[in-house]
Amino acid sequence: MRSIFEAKSITKEFNNHRVVNSINLRADKGQLIAFLGPNGVGKSTTIDMLTGLISPTKGKISLSGVKVNSAQFRNKIGVVFQDSVLDHNLTVLQNLITRAKLYPQFSQAYFEELIRQFELENILDKKYGILSGGQRRRVDIVRALVHEQELLFLDEPSTGLDIQTRNKIWDILNEIRHKKLLTIILTTHYLEEAEYSDYVYVIDHGKIIAENTLNKLKVLYSHDVLSLNLKDNSVLHNMIDKSTNQPFEKQIEIATNSKVQAITILNSMESEIESFEMKTGSVDDIFIELTGKEIR
Repeated sequence: MRSIFEAKSITKEFNNHRVVNSINLRADKGQLIAFLGPNGVGKSTTIDMLTGLISPTKGKISLSGVKVNSAQFRNKIGVVFQDSVLDHNLTVLQNLITRAKLYPQFSQAYFEELIRQFELENILDKKYGILSGGQRRRVDIVRALVHEQELLFLDEPSTGLDIQTRNKIWDILNEIRHKKLLTIILTTHYLEEAEYSDYVYVIDHGKIIAENTLNKLKVLYSHDVLSLNLKDNSVLHNMIDKSTNQPFEKQIEIATNSKVQAITILNSMESEIESFEMKTGSVDDIFIELTGKEIR
């Protein structure tokens, strides 16, 4: 599929300090791209460049051949910022209508469909400032979607939301993405959200340090874990006691990326095992393997 969005060798320097170093990123129509990285590594600066809020020191960004920062570019994108840009003293409906009418391609029918999908009917006449966090975030997303754009940026869209609201929002976004072939670029601290993605970029120290499909990254940087709870009278119990002189731990964990290997282990140790659990590799494993366990 043809790429509709491309960033080529974008670099950003502040006072001769290079914050972002020659990043390349692309997105195809209808893809969900996850852009992951620890705090303070250039992720937010990159997103600010991709959305046209700041200009790169070097490099080029374009969407369907249109250069960033043009009026055409702004009409083709929507952005859900970490912090809301809506007026707290206006009602939900006033906020949404004010923003929607800024765009020539506004459709009343699509607007009403978004209101229904995000269940905003009962809060349209309420002032935005008195809404709960989950209600505000749903309004923020509708505000970003009203003009049926090609590309939606979601910058930490689920921060502070309960899991029910988060799941609801993603159900709707994925429905719209597949129906309208909307392209989404996501940054998030909730790494499980990246499980929805078609392609993942991992940034650290201003550079892309890994990129691939999520499944391929899991093969490279994560592993499944077979967790065994052993019987008190197991042979392995006695072997561990004798070889290490340490108190016996009933639970042991074995790393494996092969379900066949896990089954073989379970069959060979059947008489020793009280219970077991298979934990599959996750995005968290990839993230930690690539960026380390240290707090930034």
